[in-house]
Amino acid sequence: MNKPDRVLVFGTCLIDLVYPQAGLAAMRLIERCGVSVGFPQRQTCCAQPAYNSGFRDDARKVARQQLDAMAGDQLVVVPSASCAGMLREHYPRLFEGLADEERARQLAGRVVELCDFLNHVLDTELADQGPPTTVALHQSCSARRDMAVAPAALALLGRFPQVTVVEPDHAYECCGFGGTFAVKEPEISAAMAADKAAAVAATGADVLLSQDCGCLMNIEGTARRAGHGFAARHIAEFVWERINGTPA
Repeated sequence: MNKPDRVLVFGTCLIDLVYPQAGLAAMRLIERCGVSVGFPQRQTCCAQPAYNSGFRDDARKVARQQLDAMAGDQLVVVPSASCAGMLREHYPRLFEGLADEERARQLAGRVVELCDFLNHVLDTELADQGPPTTVALHQSCSARRDMAVAPAALALLGRFPQVTVVEPDHAYECCGFGGTFAVKEPEISAAMAADKAAAVAATGADVLLSQDCGCLMNIEGTARRAGHGFAARHIAEFVWERINGTPA
């Protein structure tokens, strides 16, 4: 991937409403790479909740908003493997055989997850400005499967010599969020999140990192209620702080 002059950022609902600092950190990292950032104001949800619940017509209404907002030929960087997977893997299926199929495929071909993008364009000589720390990395189901960017997150964190990365036991298991799954099956979701939080705590890590805010929200809330002591951060915030020695 060559470094582009400009990219668009798809902000995601959870970053907009719950983790805005993660979105700011993502855009600052991209700009730090010498790439200008566009943030289309008309963007909304990626349509994944409606899509996963079987409401395809409703999902298309929402998705068309993103097709309009992200029109053009610039890369679309997404600080969420889950939303990136929806845009890249599922939009073409959602619009298959319909008038917007070509637009959906064109957008899908421009979508890149944040860690994958940064691995290609972030200057490798940037110094690690943070103290020694151990982090537990939770890779979402979408990061491992739909987007296949789990190696990208590990490679990105591997650039920081004072950061030790550990993966909790049963790292390949879902955290229990799963978009609407947490609403449809709250008891099962809560049990899965409790197992995940306990596994993270058992690593002794100072902080939990993930590229997906849904996973962070689910595990962090469960961990707080259980009295586990680790913090939880989006990987973009963590990387920004390591590079600059200051909060995002």
